[in-house]
Amino acid sequence: MSVPPDLHPHYVRACRNVGQPENPFVAHVLQEADKTEEIRSTKGITLKIAGNNHPVPVQRVTDDDLGVLASVLCHAAFVKGLDLGYNLLTDAGAKTMATFLQENSSLQYLNLMFNDIGTSGAELIAGALYRNRSLAYLRMTGNKIENHGGMFFASMLQINSTLEKLDLGDCDLGLRCLIAIATALTQNKSLKAINLNRPLLYSQQEENTVHIARMLKNNSSLVELHLSKHEMKNFGVERLCEALYKNSSLRYLDLSCNKITCDGVKFLGELLKRNQTLVILDLKANRIEDAGAMYLSEALSLHNRTLQALSVVSCNISGKGLTALSNAIKSNMILSYMYIWGNKFDESACRSFSELIQTGRLKPHCTDVAPYKVDGRAELAELSHGLQRHYYWAPRHEVVADGAANASLAIAAALEY
Repeated sequence: MSVPPDLHPHYVRACRNVGQPENPFVAHVLQEADKTEEIRSTKGITLKIAGNNHPVPVQRVTDDDLGVLASVLCHAAFVKGLDLGYNLLTDAGAKTMATFLQENSSLQYLNLMFNDIGTSGAELIAGALYRNRSLAYLRMTGNKIENHGGMFFASMLQINSTLEKLDLGDCDLGLRCLIAIATALTQNKSLKAINLNRPLLYSQQEENTVHIARMLKNNSSLVELHLSKHEMKNFGVERLCEALYKNSSLRYLDLSCNKITCDGVKFLGELLKRNQTLVILDLKANRIEDAGAMYLSEALSLHNRTLQALSVVSCNISGKGLTALSNAIKSNMILSYMYIWGNKFDESACRSFSELIQTGRLKPHCTDVAPYKVDGRAELAELSHGLQRHYYWAPRHEVVADGAANASLAIAAALEY
């Protein structure tokens, strides 16, 4: 049963009962929450108690603070989301959160990114999700749970049928964990999005990519897949493309910061000629060069009418390749988002993209460059735009539009609380 919307008075009393001093940051957030009208709606509220990005320093949440907060929220069914990122939570805090998840039946979104949770904390949280039937989105980003901790989440994915989005990026996962997760996802039918960015890999054989490709052949529910910093080379891209010919669900593929060259992009170009599912493709920080850009532009100009967003930031592309990509936008009205900064602009590339922006074919919020002129010559300046622009933090002084291309799956609408 839900308590009335008076979280702050409950928190004050709970602190007194256990002799715990109030955390002024937590108290402030709860006071503000008590004032909102959404607290009475069926949609509920998200409590944003992240410890970063504040105009003035805040007192970050500790394990003891979380213990009191959990006791306040245990009956607050209107709290649907909880953001505890960038705080001071350790494995002891993870134990408190695990108990809360086992008892709570309303929380849908939990953000624990960049705390200090380790392997034992990962075991407790993953274990709680064996029984929890409400949580749809979990972010463990940046907690060093390592290979052993990741194995507990792989085991959980074999049982849990509620979780829809799982972020294990920057968690120091290892090869064994990646293979176990890929194996679990061949059977899991509920997970829609997973982030496996930046594992610690010591092999050059790309076994992880082979297993992920094998999973994609059998998985019909995964919509979003992040494989940034996987040391992926052309062999791995070929395996993924082979799998995606048989996959009809994946809409967002992130292959940024790998070792893909133009030869690997050739496989992607052939895939795009036949694939009718992919909506977002992130190739940022690969060395695809002009030849790779030509493969992509050919597929997008003549064949593909599904892809909406393409990022080729810092891909060593010169004017020839960039001009070809701009021509692809002219002939393909579905392709609406293009991110190109960090490449080698010449006058023709600057002029072609300036024309696209000035004529309205490429909207200013749909790219990361802005046109200007110097002595009558077209130039491009960088804009702070891009896919996943607000992945690590979102500014508190402005509202990020739900339809912003940089907000993960905002283009291809999916399940993010």
